[in-house]
Amino acid sequence: MSKLRNDWTLDEVSEIYNRPVLELLYQAATVHRENNDPSEVQVCTLLSIKTGGCPEDCSYCPQAARYHTDVEVHRLLDVDEVMTKASIANQNGSTRFCMGAAWRNVRDNRDFDKVIDMVKGINEMGMEVCCTLGMITGSQAQRLKDAGLYAYNHNLDTSSDYYGEIITTREYSDRIETLEHVRNAGLTVCSGGIIGMGEKDEDRIAMLQTLSTMPKHPESVPVNALVPVPGTPLAEQPRVSVWEMVRMIATARILMPKSQVRLSAGRQEMPIVEQAMCFMAGASSIFAGEKLLTTPNPDIDQDKMMFDLLGLKPRVAFKNGQPTQQVKAEVQKT
Repeated sequence: MSKLRNDWTLDEVSEIYNRPVLELLYQAATVHRENNDPSEVQVCTLLSIKTGGCPEDCSYCPQAARYHTDVEVHRLLDVDEVMTKASIANQNGSTRFCMGAAWRNVRDNRDFDKVIDMVKGINEMGMEVCCTLGMITGSQAQRLKDAGLYAYNHNLDTSSDYYGEIITTREYSDRIETLEHVRNAGLTVCSGGIIGMGEKDEDRIAMLQTLSTMPKHPESVPVNALVPVPGTPLAEQPRVSVWEMVRMIATARILMPKSQVRLSAGRQEMPIVEQAMCFMAGASSIFAGEKLLTTPNPDIDQDKMMFDLLGLKPRVAFKNGQPTQQVKAEVQKT
């Protein structure tokens, strides 16, 4: 079984990423089978609980207030409405429910109080609860943890060098700091990135190196292909090829053998044969449901057909147990 490493060098990551694709695919599949059940896929549902009007300038995002897209601004959803959607997701086989709000950062106000109530309610359903709410403080992360939150998503998006080409309204260090708050609160970390934004292979390699050299690997690593949206600065970017996704997923799997590597945005454009290649490369998680926040996603029936065809089964919730204070202690030792 592969030894977990947190000391990968850029040269090592580059060598893995640039291996001949069939060799890379084989090696990643081998690592995946040594560390995980390859027939198991975590099924997650992502719901936008507060849509549009974000003050950030992320070049890929249709929810940024400064861009002219078809996304309408909506207030935070009511708790009861979110509970209903979570229940439906649970009945359809999702074991993790993720809630996203188009905020720059969390504020200690009534909206955050409502999110806390949502977390408590979904946790009581027996689902893993994840939030992506922007930047959070240590005390806010702890409050979410106390309410029953299982994971917090905060993507790096790209490399530190290329980051300024995509986002100027916050620093790369802000993202790292939020992830530290999440980890120190004893929550599991969900962090990955997006490819197809005009970055070079070196940027993809650097992002993977940053993720794989954290004191503890993110438990979940989403790999997103850019979904170009009219009205955003990246609207004309070409579609990412399946081979680029395979390289990212396979490299992530080799670097972080036990993490859930999630085949995320861009899956709507991928036929089943391409998705199968990604599962072979080590993808072990998907988002289910018709939308990922505001972009299209394959529907539940399509995914059930794919699971039947490929012999896949949903991963149960909390398979690795609840995050504990031991996680917090391990990080503080490093």
